[in-house]
Amino acid sequence: MIDVKVLGTGCANCRATIALIEQVAHARGVAIRVEKVEELRDIMGYGVMSTPGVVVDGKVVHAGGVPGRDKIEQWLGA
Repeated sequence: MIDVKVLGTGCANCRATIALIEQVAHARGVAIRVEKVEELRDIMGYGVMSTPGVVVDGKVVHAGGVPGRDKIEQWLGA
């Protein structure tokens, strides 16, 4: 199971990022666990200054803006 964290304060882009990651994982049959990280202190702990940020298995892979579907497929190994 792939551990995915979406860093953001709950803005529309953050919600869109979560939805897109879940869609790609479902379409590819990849098991993921998605966690929302909304606490600013926790987000800063990852060194992310612009949201949404995405952390996959403990590694920051994206920051700022909604990621593209192709990027998400790469992260999930789909």
